[in-house]
Amino acid sequence: MKHRSITLEQLKNSAAAKRNPHLFEKEDKGADKEKVSKFRSQRVDEDGLTFDSKKEAKRYKELRLLLKAGEIGYLARQVEFPLMIEGRKLASYIADFTYTDAKTGEMIVEDVKSEVTRKLPVYRLKRKMMWLQKGIKVREV
Repeated sequence: MKHRSITLEQLKNSAAAKRNPHLFEKEDKGADKEKVSKFRSQRVDEDGLTFDSKKEAKRYKELRLLLKAGEIGYLARQVEFPLMIEGRKLASYIADFTYTDAKTGEMIVEDVKSEVTRKLPVYRLKRKMMWLQKGIKVREV
């Protein structure tokens, strides 16, 4: 059986293309179109930092107040924890915030999650790996 070539122009003029015009429309990549996030969260700029959501920015403000009051210490954002299997890096868990409790000295790893993102299988697996590998229980806010 002999295969024949078809040009892009022939494809654009085909019956299938007429039934599916959205496949051939050019996408506008202009600056006026803002990308919508997967879970409809809005990026927020606060204190010269960019946060993935309003909820995360709000929590940062709360933690800054606790830091100033001396109730927590060593506040850090977007801390990466490598997750290993048999000595090889499988993935990373990136925590929204880490800090120490001033009273106990315990390191707290915190993630700001919505009800939807708490249920994501990848997140749940990484959270379990943090507990099993590092003995760190992720606090969800």
